Amino acid sequence: MSKRGASPPPGGALIKRARSGSPAPNTQIAISSSNNEREQGLIRTIKRTSSLEAPIISLSGSHSAEILSCRFDPTGQNIAACSADRSVSLWRTYAPNTNYGLIANLHKAPILDLQWSLASQVLYTVSADHTLSVTDLTTGQRVRKLHAHRGIINSLDRTLAGGAGVELVATGADDGTIRVWEGGDEGPKHPVSVYELGCPITSVCWSADGASIYAGALDNEIHVIDFRKNEEVYTLMGHTDTPTSLSLSPNGNYLLSPSFSSHTIIHDVRPFSPSPNRIHRVLMGAPAGFENTLLRGAWSKDDDGRRVGVGGADRTVCIWEVESGKVLYKLPGHKGTVTAVDFHPKEPIILTGSKDATMLLGEIEPSIGV
Repeated sequence: MSKRGASPPPGGALIKRARSGSPAPNTQIAISSSNNEREQGLIRTIKRTSSLEAPIISLSGSHSAEILSCRFDPTGQNIAACSADRSVSLWRTYAPNTNYGLIANLHKAPILDLQWSLASQVLYTVSADHTLSVTDLTTGQRVRKLHAHRGIINSLDRTLAGGAGVELVATGADDGTIRVWEGGDEGPKHPVSVYELGCPITSVCWSADGASIYAGALDNEIHVIDFRKNEEVYTLMGHTDTPTSLSLSPNGNYLLSPSFSSHTIIHDVRPFSPSPNRIHRVLMGAPAGFENTLLRGAWSKDDDGRRVGVGGADRTVCIWEVESGKVLYKLPGHKGTVTAVDFHPKEPIILTGSKDATMLLGEIEPSIGV
């Protein structure tokens, strides 16, 4: 039996030999309030699920007022956010998470919604100043400004599925009309189509085939308008208060709509629905609050829409599993109402924007069975 080695000198550090197959250093987090490295003894291993620099990243400092919408671009490499301070900020998703652009003079009133173009390097923004702007992202200059409505424009959406290879942009406003515009950096000043609904519209969303537009309105209904015939086909009922946003699932079969009643409903929008009222799920857990903020929900895209996320006035984000209707996550971190949620197109990453003028990027567990 060999002799035991001498005890370590007083004041020395006790070193534990790492096991073979130990996790990479970047997945370990030392939990200690001390600045002394020797005293940071407790190490917890976190299984990383994305390529982000850290499990949670705060994007702050560019806006001085509440963020009203934030979205990943179609590649997932960039983030755009618009704010009540009338500016749009552009960020990199991955390290270094630089704020590489701040476009300030686009509108004369709060920018309420934005969308990345699917066809070219432009960004669409709509504002309370009744205009739709198209900004070239390579130069940061506004290339088109359309006096689109006679009221505050609450929402916009774009599609390439309308045929002819032209990107179409739909806008919905307080003047009770839905207007469809030709997208891109050049195009006519007049809308391709105008549909008069008769009451203020809070949200618009294209169908997967680009033939219909879903519009949430102040009458608590979601109207389905055939864009080609310019007529209403049917309405989706179920809400007891105004729907705040609309988001189509990645496969185009379901429509997510949070509302002021704090109920989030997923409607079945397939041509032949097994349910007569077309309600697929009713989700609870994201309180809308009394501020009547247009909360924007989203579908997860890395797992083909198995989960949905909606922010709430309780300063958290709720993520549900669609099939079971269970709450999977209730994510804290913001200091104000979470107004906007978006999921990364390729990885299990969630982006949230809030009234505290900051955004948070966080990774979540990938869906089982993906």
